[in-house]
Amino acid sequence: MEDRRAASDFMTPDPVVLTPEMAVHRAMRTLLENEISGAPVVDERGELVGILTERDCLEVVFRASYHKELGGSVADYMTREVQTIEAEMDIVEVVELFFKSPYRRFPVLSGHQLVGQISRRDILRAVEELW
Repeated sequence: MEDRRAASDFMTPDPVVLTPEMAVHRAMRTLLENEISGAPVVDERGELVGILTERDCLEVVFRASYHKELGGSVADYMTREVQTIEAEMDIVEVVELFFKSPYRRFPVLSGHQLVGQISRRDILRAVEELW
C-alpha cells in the first residue's frame, strides 16, 4: 500500500447510533435489522458515551434467562470505556490497531464528535482499493 490515506477516507460516515436512554431490546432489534454487530452510543450533543455490541447484548439474554431480569436501557449494558480513533489517523496505523486489538470496529472522532465508524471490513475494502 503506497498511497497513505486517513481513516476518514474509508470509514462509514453517519453510522447507526444508539442513545443511552433507548430500551436495550429496541437497540438489539436495531442491530439485527441493520445487520451490524455493534453501534456507538451518543448523548444528546452527539458525543460518544459508549458502545453496545453483540457481546454486551448477550448479558441481556443471560440476565433474562437466568436471573429473570428483563429489559433495561442501553446505558445499563453498554461498554463505557471505548477505544476510538481520530478521523485523520493514517489507515496503516488503523490496521495496526486492529491487529493488536480484539475489537471489530472503532468509532471515529473529530475532536469529541462522532463522525463515523471503521470496521475490519472497511479495512479490507481499503486494501482492495489501494492495492
